[in-house]
Amino acid sequence: MPIPLIIDTDPGVDDAVALMLAAASPEVDLRAVTTVFGNVPLPMTTRNAGRVLALAGRAAVPVAAGAARPLVHDRALRAEEWHGGDGLGGRASALPDPIAAPDPRGAIVVMAAVLRESAEPVTIAPIGPLTNVALLLAVHPELAPRIGRIVWMGGSLGAGNVTGAAEFNAHCDPEAAHRVLTQADVPVTVVPLDLTLRCPADPQWVAALGAGGPRGHELAQVLAHYRAAYLTHYGRDAVALHDAVAVLEAIRPGVLRTEAMPVQVACDLGPARGATVPVPGGGPDVAVALDADVDAVLADVLERVGRLG
Repeated sequence: MPIPLIIDTDPGVDDAVALMLAAASPEVDLRAVTTVFGNVPLPMTTRNAGRVLALAGRAAVPVAAGAARPLVHDRALRAEEWHGGDGLGGRASALPDPIAAPDPRGAIVVMAAVLRESAEPVTIAPIGPLTNVALLLAVHPELAPRIGRIVWMGGSLGAGNVTGAAEFNAHCDPEAAHRVLTQADVPVTVVPLDLTLRCPADPQWVAALGAGGPRGHELAQVLAHYRAAYLTHYGRDAVALHDAVAVLEAIRPGVLRTEAMPVQVACDLGPARGATVPVPGGGPDVAVALDADVDAVLADVLERVGRLG
Protein backbone atom coordinates (compact mmCIF):
# COMPACT_ATOMS: atom_id res chain seq x y z
CA MET A 1 0.00 0.00 0.00
CA PRO A 2 1.43 3.42 -0.92
CA ILE A 3 2.70 5.61 1.93
CA PRO A 4 0.46 8.68 2.43
CA LEU A 5 2.68 11.73 1.92
CA ILE A 6 2.49 15.47 2.53
CA ILE A 7 5.26 17.61 1.06
CA ASP A 8 5.82 20.99 2.72
CA THR A 9 7.86 23.14 0.37
CA ASP A 10 9.13 26.55 -0.79
CA PRO A 11 9.65 26.09 -4.56
CA GLY A 12 12.53 26.63 -5.42
CA VAL A 13 14.29 24.78 -8.21
CA ASP A 14 15.37 21.69 -6.27
CA ASP A 15 11.89 21.64 -4.69
CA ALA A 16 10.51 21.32 -8.23
CA VAL A 17 12.63 18.22 -8.83
CA ALA A 18 11.45 16.79 -5.50
CA LEU A 19 7.78 17.39 -6.33
CA MET A 20 8.19 15.77 -9.74
CA LEU A 21 9.94 12.83 -8.07
CA ALA A 22 7.05 12.28 -5.66
CA ALA A 23 4.53 12.63 -8.48
CA ALA A 24 6.30 9.87 -10.41
CA SER A 25 6.64 7.38 -7.52
CA PRO A 26 3.93 4.75 -6.96
CA GLU A 27 5.32 3.94 -3.50
CA VAL A 28 3.71 7.12 -2.14
CA ASP A 29 0.27 8.67 -2.34
CA LEU A 30 0.80 12.43 -2.48
CA ARG A 31 -2.14 13.70 -0.45
CA ALA A 32 -1.27 17.41 -0.24
CA VAL A 33 1.41 19.98 -0.91
CA THR A 34 1.71 22.79 1.61
CA THR A 35 3.83 25.87 1.12
CA VAL A 36 5.98 28.08 3.27
CA PHE A 37 8.12 31.19 2.84
CA GLY A 38 11.77 30.52 2.05
CA ASN A 39 13.50 30.61 -1.30
CA VAL A 40 11.02 33.28 -2.43
CA PRO A 41 8.00 34.85 -0.67
CA LEU A 42 4.94 32.75 0.15
CA PRO A 43 2.61 33.86 -2.69
CA MET A 44 5.30 32.85 -5.17
CA THR A 45 6.13 29.50 -3.52
CA THR A 46 2.42 28.68 -3.49
CA ARG A 47 1.89 29.50 -7.16
CA ASN A 48 5.08 27.66 -8.08
CA ALA A 49 3.90 24.51 -6.28
CA GLY A 50 0.71 24.58 -8.35
CA ARG A 51 2.69 25.10 -11.52
CA VAL A 52 5.02 22.18 -10.87
CA LEU A 53 2.12 19.87 -10.03
CA ALA A 54 0.41 20.93 -13.26
CA LEU A 55 3.63 20.20 -15.18
CA ALA A 56 3.79 16.77 -13.54
CA GLY A 57 0.20 15.99 -14.49
CA ARG A 58 -0.86 16.02 -10.82
CA ALA A 59 -2.85 19.25 -10.70
CA ALA A 60 -5.56 17.58 -8.61
CA VAL A 61 -3.24 17.33 -5.60
CA PRO A 62 -4.41 20.06 -3.20
CA VAL A 63 -2.06 22.97 -2.49
CA ALA A 64 -2.41 25.06 0.65
CA ALA A 65 -0.45 28.12 1.73
CA GLY A 66 1.13 28.20 5.17
CA ALA A 67 3.47 30.50 7.07
CA ALA A 68 4.62 33.69 5.38
CA ARG A 69 7.28 34.40 8.01
CA PRO A 70 9.20 32.66 10.81
CA LEU A 71 7.75 31.96 14.24
CA VAL A 72 9.72 34.64 16.08
CA HIS A 73 12.21 36.82 14.25
CA ASP A 74 11.32 38.06 10.77
CA ARG A 75 13.97 37.92 8.10
CA ALA A 76 14.61 39.46 4.70
CA LEU A 77 17.04 36.90 3.30
CA ARG A 78 15.81 34.96 0.27
CA ALA A 79 17.55 32.72 -2.26
CA GLU A 80 16.81 34.46 -5.56
CA GLU A 81 20.52 34.27 -6.42
CA TRP A 82 20.10 30.51 -6.64
CA HIS A 83 16.50 30.15 -7.75
CA GLY A 84 15.91 33.28 -9.79
CA GLY A 85 13.52 36.10 -9.01
CA ASP A 86 10.51 33.89 -9.72
CA GLY A 87 11.81 30.90 -7.75
CA LEU A 88 11.97 28.65 -10.80
CA GLY A 89 15.08 29.87 -12.53
CA GLY A 90 13.24 32.49 -14.58
CA ARG A 91 11.03 29.79 -16.11
CA ALA A 92 7.90 30.04 -13.93
CA SER A 93 5.84 31.66 -16.67
CA ALA A 94 6.80 28.86 -19.08
CA LEU A 95 5.18 26.26 -16.83
CA PRO A 96 1.43 25.63 -16.96
CA ASP A 97 -0.69 27.70 -14.63
CA PRO A 98 -2.13 25.99 -11.56
CA ILE A 99 -5.47 24.37 -12.36
CA ALA A 100 -7.12 25.32 -9.07
CA ALA A 101 -6.74 28.04 -6.47
CA PRO A 102 -4.98 27.11 -3.22
CA ASP A 103 -7.19 25.48 -0.60
CA PRO A 104 -8.65 28.39 1.39
CA ARG A 105 -8.37 26.45 4.66
CA GLY A 106 -4.61 26.97 4.73
CA ALA A 107 -1.72 24.62 5.32
CA ILE A 108 -2.20 23.67 8.97
CA VAL A 109 -5.90 22.82 8.56
CA VAL A 110 -5.21 20.83 5.39
CA MET A 111 -2.35 18.91 7.00
CA ALA A 112 -4.52 18.12 10.01
CA ALA A 113 -7.37 16.96 7.75
CA VAL A 114 -5.05 14.62 5.83
CA LEU A 115 -3.81 13.13 9.10
CA ARG A 116 -7.32 12.60 10.46
CA GLU A 117 -8.64 11.06 7.25
CA SER A 118 -5.77 8.68 6.58
CA ALA A 119 -6.12 5.05 7.57
CA GLU A 120 -2.33 4.72 7.56
CA PRO A 121 0.39 6.85 9.23
CA VAL A 122 1.31 9.83 7.06
CA THR A 123 4.87 10.81 6.20
CA ILE A 124 5.54 14.55 6.14
CA ALA A 125 8.47 15.68 4.01
CA PRO A 126 9.33 19.31 4.77
CA ILE A 127 11.91 20.54 2.25
CA GLY A 128 11.96 24.18 3.36
CA PRO A 129 11.82 26.00 6.69
CA LEU A 130 10.07 23.98 9.41
CA THR A 131 7.58 26.70 10.40
CA ASN A 132 4.44 24.89 9.21
CA VAL A 133 5.46 21.60 10.81
CA ALA A 134 6.25 23.29 14.13
CA LEU A 135 2.84 24.96 14.05
CA LEU A 136 1.09 21.69 13.22
CA LEU A 137 2.74 19.92 16.17
CA ALA A 138 1.91 22.80 18.51
CA VAL A 139 -1.71 23.28 17.44
CA HIS A 140 -2.59 19.59 16.99
CA PRO A 141 -0.56 17.51 19.45
CA GLU A 142 -3.34 14.90 19.38
CA LEU A 143 -2.44 14.13 15.75
CA ALA A 144 1.23 13.30 16.40
CA PRO A 145 0.49 9.54 16.54
CA ARG A 146 -0.92 9.78 13.01
CA ILE A 147 2.40 10.99 11.60
CA GLY A 148 4.61 8.08 10.58
CA ARG A 149 7.70 10.23 10.43
CA ILE A 150 9.04 13.61 9.38
CA VAL A 151 11.80 13.63 6.74
CA TRP A 152 13.42 17.09 6.61
CA MET A 153 15.97 18.41 4.18
CA GLY A 154 17.89 20.87 6.27
CA GLY A 155 20.66 21.54 8.71
CA SER A 156 24.35 20.79 8.50
CA LEU A 157 26.79 19.06 10.80
CA GLY A 158 29.64 20.96 9.13
CA ALA A 159 29.73 24.29 7.34
CA GLY A 160 26.54 26.06 6.35
CA ASN A 161 25.55 27.62 3.05
CA VAL A 162 24.06 30.86 4.42
CA THR A 163 26.56 31.52 7.18
CA GLY A 164 29.63 29.60 8.20
CA ALA A 165 27.47 27.65 10.64
CA ALA A 166 23.94 27.52 9.24
CA GLU A 167 22.17 25.82 6.36
CA PHE A 168 19.42 27.84 4.62
CA ASN A 169 16.29 25.99 5.80
CA ALA A 170 17.48 25.92 9.41
CA HIS A 171 18.55 29.57 9.30
CA CYS A 172 15.15 30.65 7.95
CA ASP A 173 13.43 29.68 11.21
CA PRO A 174 15.75 28.27 13.88
CA GLU A 175 13.05 28.31 16.55
CA ALA A 176 10.78 26.13 14.40
CA ALA A 177 13.63 23.76 13.57
CA HIS A 178 14.56 23.44 17.25
CA ARG A 179 10.92 22.74 18.14
CA VAL A 180 10.64 19.91 15.60
CA LEU A 181 14.06 18.33 16.12
CA THR A 182 13.82 18.23 19.91
CA GLN A 183 10.31 16.77 20.27
CA ALA A 184 9.88 13.10 21.11
CA ASP A 185 6.38 12.45 19.74
CA VAL A 186 7.18 11.91 16.03
CA PRO A 187 10.27 10.20 14.53
CA VAL A 188 12.41 12.63 12.53
CA THR A 189 14.93 11.94 9.79
CA VAL A 190 17.26 14.83 8.93
CA VAL A 191 18.87 14.93 5.48
CA PRO A 192 21.58 17.55 5.96
CA LEU A 193 23.58 19.70 3.60
CA ASP A 194 26.67 17.58 4.28
CA LEU A 195 25.06 14.69 2.41
CA THR A 196 23.08 16.53 -0.25
CA LEU A 197 26.16 18.42 -1.46
CA ARG A 198 27.69 15.01 -2.13
CA CYS A 199 24.83 14.21 -4.55
CA PRO A 200 25.37 16.65 -7.43
CA ALA A 201 23.80 15.86 -10.78
CA ASP A 202 26.37 16.34 -13.54
CA PRO A 203 25.79 17.70 -17.09
CA GLN A 204 25.15 14.19 -18.41
CA TRP A 205 22.40 13.69 -15.82
CA VAL A 206 20.77 17.01 -16.77
CA ALA A 207 21.04 16.15 -20.48
CA ALA A 208 19.38 12.78 -19.88
CA LEU A 209 16.61 14.50 -17.94
CA GLY A 210 16.03 16.95 -20.78
CA ALA A 211 15.93 14.17 -23.36
CA GLY A 212 13.34 12.16 -21.47
CA GLY A 213 10.25 13.91 -22.76
CA PRO A 214 8.52 17.31 -22.70
CA ARG A 215 8.15 17.40 -18.91
CA GLY A 216 11.77 16.42 -18.39
CA HIS A 217 12.84 18.97 -20.99
CA GLU A 218 11.03 21.77 -19.17
CA LEU A 219 12.43 20.71 -15.81
CA ALA A 220 15.94 20.72 -17.27
CA GLN A 221 15.34 24.31 -18.43
CA VAL A 222 14.27 25.24 -14.90
CA LEU A 223 17.58 23.85 -13.62
CA ALA A 224 19.73 26.06 -15.86
CA HIS A 225 19.91 29.14 -13.58
CA TYR A 226 20.57 27.00 -10.51
CA ARG A 227 23.26 25.11 -12.40
CA ALA A 228 25.01 28.36 -13.32
CA ALA A 229 24.89 29.54 -9.71
CA TYR A 230 26.39 26.23 -8.56
CA LEU A 231 29.26 26.66 -11.02
CA THR A 232 29.91 30.19 -9.76
CA HIS A 233 29.86 29.21 -6.09
CA TYR A 234 31.49 25.78 -6.16
CA GLY A 235 33.51 25.82 -9.39
CA ARG A 236 31.77 22.70 -10.66
CA ASP A 237 29.21 22.29 -13.43
CA ALA A 238 26.52 20.41 -11.55
CA VAL A 239 23.16 20.72 -9.81
CA ALA A 240 22.71 19.77 -6.15
CA LEU A 241 19.43 17.90 -5.75
CA HIS A 242 19.08 18.75 -2.07
CA ASP A 243 15.32 18.33 -1.67
CA ALA A 244 14.98 15.39 -4.03
CA VAL A 245 17.43 13.39 -1.90
CA ALA A 246 15.19 13.89 1.14
CA VAL A 247 12.01 13.06 -0.77
CA LEU A 248 13.61 9.89 -2.11
CA GLU A 249 14.20 8.84 1.52
CA ALA A 250 10.52 9.55 2.22
CA ILE A 251 9.58 7.37 -0.76
CA ARG A 252 12.08 4.59 -0.05
CA PRO A 253 12.73 4.49 3.71
CA GLY A 254 16.29 3.42 4.37
CA VAL A 255 17.75 4.41 1.00
CA LEU A 256 20.02 6.77 2.97
CA ARG A 257 22.26 5.53 5.76
CA THR A 258 21.48 7.26 9.04
CA GLU A 259 22.92 7.58 12.51
CA ALA A 260 20.83 8.32 15.58
CA MET A 261 21.83 11.40 17.57
CA PRO A 262 20.15 14.27 19.44
CA VAL A 263 20.34 17.52 17.49
CA GLN A 264 19.65 21.02 18.78
CA VAL A 265 19.40 24.27 16.81
CA ALA A 266 21.08 27.52 17.86
CA CYS A 267 18.37 30.14 18.35
CA ASP A 268 20.50 33.04 19.60
CA LEU A 269 20.98 36.15 17.45
CA GLY A 270 24.74 35.77 17.07
CA PRO A 271 26.85 34.23 14.33
CA ALA A 272 25.87 30.68 15.30
CA ARG A 273 22.15 31.30 14.69
CA GLY A 274 20.61 28.39 12.79
CA ALA A 275 23.46 25.97 13.41
CA THR A 276 22.33 22.36 13.88
CA VAL A 277 24.49 20.82 16.56
CA PRO A 278 24.63 17.25 17.90
CA VAL A 279 24.35 17.49 21.69
CA PRO A 280 25.01 14.17 23.46
CA GLY A 281 22.29 13.66 26.03
CA GLY A 282 20.58 16.82 24.81
CA GLY A 283 17.23 15.34 23.89
CA PRO A 284 15.57 12.63 21.84
CA ASP A 285 17.49 11.10 18.96
CA VAL A 286 16.80 12.00 15.35
CA ALA A 287 18.05 9.91 12.43
CA VAL A 288 20.68 11.97 10.59
CA ALA A 289 21.49 10.82 7.05
CA LEU A 290 25.25 10.67 6.75
CA ASP A 291 25.90 8.45 3.73
CA ALA A 292 24.35 6.95 0.62
CA ASP A 293 25.18 5.19 -2.60
CA VAL A 294 25.33 8.48 -4.48
CA ASP A 295 25.35 7.00 -7.97
CA ALA A 296 22.32 4.87 -7.13
CA VAL A 297 20.46 7.86 -5.65
CA LEU A 298 21.06 9.98 -8.74
CA ALA A 299 20.10 7.16 -11.07
CA ASP A 300 16.91 6.47 -9.11
CA VAL A 301 15.80 10.11 -9.15
CA LEU A 302 16.49 10.36 -12.90
CA GLU A 303 14.67 7.15 -13.72
CA ARG A 304 11.61 8.09 -11.70
CA VAL A 305 11.28 11.65 -12.99
CA GLY A 306 11.80 10.28 -16.49
CA ARG A 307 8.61 8.23 -16.11
CA LEU A 308 6.64 11.47 -16.39
CA GLY A 309 7.84 11.90 -19.98
